[in-house]
Amino acid sequence: RNQKPMGVKKTKKKCKKSRKAEKEGKASAMAKSREKNEGELIAMKKKRKSSHNENCQESTSSNILPPSACENSSEGDDKKKKKKRKKEKKKCSTSGDDEEERAKRSRKLDKNVDNQSDEDRKIVASSAFDFRSVDKKDDADDGANVSLILFYQYVEPPWSVANHRKALTWAEQTGKRLGLGGRMRIAREGFNCTLTGTYDAARSWCNELRAFCPEFFTDTEFKITDFLPKKQMFSKLHCFSVDELVNYGFNKNNIPPPLSEAGSHLEPEEYHEKMREQDTVIIDVRNHYEAAIGHFQPPEGGAKLIDPMMRKSTEFPCWLDKPETKEQLKGKQVLMYCTGGVRCERASALLRHKIATEDDMSELGIKGVYQLQGGIDKYFKNFPSGGYWNGKNYVFDKRFSHYPQMIEASNSNHKKQQPLSRCEACAQPWDQYRGNKRRCPTCGVPSLICRDCFLADEAGTKKLHNSIRCELCVEENITSKVQIKEREKQELKEYERKANGKKCKPEVANSDCQERNVAVENPENITRIYVSNLCKIQMNEEELIKALPGATHVLWLKDRHTGQFNGSCLVEMASSDTASAAVGSNGMLVLGRPIRVKFQKADGKDVWPPPSAIKLV
Repeated sequence: RNQKPMGVKKTKKKCKKSRKAEKEGKASAMAKSREKNEGELIAMKKKRKSSHNENCQESTSSNILPPSACENSSEGDDKKKKKKRKKEKKKCSTSGDDEEERAKRSRKLDKNVDNQSDEDRKIVASSAFDFRSVDKKDDADDGANVSLILFYQYVEPPWSVANHRKALTWAEQTGKRLGLGGRMRIAREGFNCTLTGTYDAARSWCNELRAFCPEFFTDTEFKITDFLPKKQMFSKLHCFSVDELVNYGFNKNNIPPPLSEAGSHLEPEEYHEKMREQDTVIIDVRNHYEAAIGHFQPPEGGAKLIDPMMRKSTEFPCWLDKPETKEQLKGKQVLMYCTGGVRCERASALLRHKIATEDDMSELGIKGVYQLQGGIDKYFKNFPSGGYWNGKNYVFDKRFSHYPQMIEASNSNHKKQQPLSRCEACAQPWDQYRGNKRRCPTCGVPSLICRDCFLADEAGTKKLHNSIRCELCVEENITSKVQIKEREKQELKEYERKANGKKCKPEVANSDCQERNVAVENPENITRIYVSNLCKIQMNEEELIKALPGATHVLWLKDRHTGQFNGSCLVEMASSDTASAAVGSNGMLVLGRPIRVKFQKADGKDVWPPPSAIKLV
C-alpha cells in the first residue's frame, strides 16, 4: 500500500527537464508559432496565384496578359521576388529617410504585386505584425488571430421593405454561423459594418456577402486588419435595422441627394498629393471629440483644415448653410475625410446637391468636391508612417484609438508623442477615451478625463462636478441641456425653412401640416397604424383627420397611472393604401410637433376596432 507507483522518480526528472526546456525554448516556440501563421499566409497566396494562373491560361483570346506570361513565371522567381520585397519593406521601416520617400517606396512595392486576382484587390488588408520588430513579435499573444473588418455599401435604388428584411435575416444568420462579432447597421439604403472574427471567417464573410447580392456588393471595398490580440474581438454580434447608415437627420420631407451626386473618390496617394495644393480646404466630417485627438495636418503652403466643431452628424447640414462656412469654401476645391469613408458619401453629395440647386451656393465658385476613398483607415494602410496625419485616429471598435501602423508598432515612439488634446478636469495632456465612461453633463459627448482625475473621482478625493464640461461647451458657454436642445431646434427649424423655400412661420396651435410624403410599401396590407408624439393639449379628432386623411376610427391611449391622454393613439385607416400614405407622413409637423407613424398589425386576439374607439366617419 505504501509502495510508490512505478515511474514516479522518472516523472520528477522529466518535469525538471521539461521546465528547463520550456524556459530555454520559449523564443523558439514563439518563432514556430509565427512561422506557422506566415506559412498559412504563404499557402493562401500560392493558392490564389495558382487559380489566377489557370484563369490566365484559359483566356487565350485576351491581349492583356498572354498565356506565355503565366507559363514563364517560375516558382523560384516568385520566391526571389518575395524575399526582395521583404528586404525592401524592412529597409522602408528602419531607414532614416523621410516619410515621403518611404511612402513612394511602399507604393512601388504595392504596384509590383501583380499576381492578385480582382477579388483580392477589393480587400485592403494589413497585419498588426507588419512593422513590429522580431522581439516584439515574440512577446505578442500567441493566439493573436483576430481580424477586423470595416466596410459600407450604399444601395441605390433602396431595397423594398421585403428585401430589407431578407438582408437583415441573412446578415444575422451568416454572421453568427461564421462566429463574427461586432455591429451591423442595415438600412434600406445599404450596409455599414464593423466586425471581428478569425482570419478565415473574415474572408468567408466578404465572399458570401458578394454572392448573396452581387448586384450591389461585387465592388464593395473591405478594409481588413489581421492578427489583432484576442481582447480586441467583439463578444457578440448586434444587427440593427436603421433608417440611415449615418444619422444625418434627413427626414422623409428632405430626402438626401442620390449617391450619384457624391464627390469624386480619391485614393490615398492622390488625396495625399491634393493636400499640398493651394486654394484647397479639407473638411473633417467627423465629430469634434474625434478630431480633438488626431487629424490631418497639411503641409505649409498647402490646403487649410476646417473642423466644423460638430457634436454629431445631424449638425452638418446646418453647418453648411452658415455664412461663415460659405466664406471659407468660396473659390476653393473641397476635400473631405472621415474614419472609413461612409460619412463622406452623404456629406459630399449634400454639398454638390446644394451647389447644383441653390443660387447662393453655386455663386461661391467651388472648384470641385473630393473625398478620401476608404477614409483614414485606408490612408494608414498606404502611409504606415502617418503621412500628413498628426495624433491618433478615433475608432468605434475595441482599439478605441490608434496611431499609424509604423508608429503603433514601436511603443517607445508613440509614448514620446505629445497628445494634441488635454484632460477636461486638470488640463494636462491626454488623448485616451478608453476606460472612461463619463460624458459631458451638458451635451453628452465622451469626456477626456485623465486616469489620475478619474481615479480621484472614484476615491472621492476630487469630484468631477457638472461644471467640468467638454471643450465645445466651454467655448460656447453652454451650461445646461436645455440650451443645447433649444439651439438644435432653432438650427433645424432654420434649415427646414430654407429647404422648403418658405419663410419661417411662428408655431401656432392651428398650424398646417407639412407637405405630405409618398406612400411606403405595405406588403401585408395592414390597415391599423400607431401614432405618437402628438400634442397632449391641442390634439383632437378634427386635427387627426386633417393630418391623416382616410382615418375611420381612433383609440386614444391613456397613461395607466394618471388616466390622462399620453400623446399616442391607434388609428384604423379606410384601406391599406391610406395606411401606407399615413406611414409615409412620418416626421410631419402637426400642431408644431413631428409626429411618429408606423404600422401596427392587429394581433387578432381582441376585437378591432374596439367599442371604446371613436368613429371618425
